[in-house]
Amino acid sequence: MSGIGIGESDFKRLRIRENYYIDKTMYIKHIIDNESRVLLVTRPRRFGKTLNMSTLKYYFDIKGKDTKDLFKGLKIMEQSEKYTSKMASYPCIYMTLKDLGQVNYQNMLLALQTELVEIFIENVFLLESNKLIAIEKEMFNKVLNMKANEIELSNALNLLIKLLYKHYERPVMLFLDEYDVPLQSAYVEGYYDQAIKFFKTFYGTTFKDNPYLEKTVITGVSRVAKESIFSGANNFNVYTVLDDEFNTDFGITNDEMDQIIQDFTIQDKKEEIKEWYDGYVIGNYDGIYNPWSILNYLTRTELKPYWVNTSSNDLIKLTLKNSVTVKEKIERLLRGETIQVPVNLETIITGIEEKEDNIWGLMVGTGYLKVVEKSQDQMTNLCKVKLPNLEIKYLFIQIVTNWFSDKVPGNSLREILKDLVNLNLDEFQKKFRVLVEEMFSYMDVGKNTAENFYHAFVLGLLVGF
Repeated sequence: MSGIGIGESDFKRLRIRENYYIDKTMYIKHIIDNESRVLLVTRPRRFGKTLNMSTLKYYFDIKGKDTKDLFKGLKIMEQSEKYTSKMASYPCIYMTLKDLGQVNYQNMLLALQTELVEIFIENVFLLESNKLIAIEKEMFNKVLNMKANEIELSNALNLLIKLLYKHYERPVMLFLDEYDVPLQSAYVEGYYDQAIKFFKTFYGTTFKDNPYLEKTVITGVSRVAKESIFSGANNFNVYTVLDDEFNTDFGITNDEMDQIIQDFTIQDKKEEIKEWYDGYVIGNYDGIYNPWSILNYLTRTELKPYWVNTSSNDLIKLTLKNSVTVKEKIERLLRGETIQVPVNLETIITGIEEKEDNIWGLMVGTGYLKVVEKSQDQMTNLCKVKLPNLEIKYLFIQIVTNWFSDKVPGNSLREILKDLVNLNLDEFQKKFRVLVEEMFSYMDVGKNTAENFYHAFVLGLLVGF
């Protein structure tokens, strides 16, 4: 081992550099065993999704010359010929949409075009293929030279799949990472209708009745309702944090954590590490650690929040800020309580802040809450949830502080808190009156929301202390 590759999500580079690697190659076996042609696997940010996708790509890619060397000594190589025979057997496409979270629709299209150009460059050898006709090469060149119009862009991925199939005479494996980034950003930035219309076509042409695809694996943080963008996709299955499928393939399990503690001789810190970074539940497996935070801790040997400082989720912040129904429950979560809430993991982004089951579903799916007891009633989807660990508790304290600071300038807050601590109640009353008259709006304290707002305000005061 030659160190920890923090942020390294390319399997080949990680193996060549001999960075510390937690063997997750049984994910390859689980993907092969799964009979679905299109799989969507949702997991929280920084839980190893991109590294796993990279691992799949290097294992299956027909262009892989050093595949066996990369996987030497790993669990997948101990499996039967049913699995090892599929190594380097398929033309593969790996595509990430992580950079498509743009401020407007045109920038989003430009980012998509840039990503497609990179993928087409990787497959530029197709222009020399004698199995393609002239018009197909012309269409390929249009995308390659960034001259494709919007309709051609929406069909570009499907075009590449078809051309790879013709060249190799083998079906294609497609790995699509961070699929939900552009849709979440589009909603936050106000161009969701344009984005959803485009991606319906983009995904529709790619997945629906596509005879050139062997298998497609899609990953993201949230499960966007199938009807929104994947309507018509055949043999399409979704696996969320509530499902047992792939439950140990992402994050760090208890056994893996025990090995890490032994490898880095940090036995004396085991309980503190568990309190800070453990607590996630995937399916029926309780005891998943956040890998990003663990790797950072191993590098810096300091117990502090790492994940919340790097994995910003604007949609989460928007829904919590605009919803008055969840704030009282967040106070209970901060007190360490387990609460019962409706959980809908099939996120319907439009108007998400208006439906409580969508808000809690998004928070569960993105790792901000863990389910300790699943709903037995499919009609209500009620689940018992709680904060998974200290790191996430720190995030919620930040959220509450931000709610409060949006309404109360820092100096005013400090003065009000000082008066309360010193029992200067007359001064507190005067300043509070000014605060209400000048800074609160009818939208905050209107007829149906006043009690919730004041509740959140008092919570803000307590967090301020």
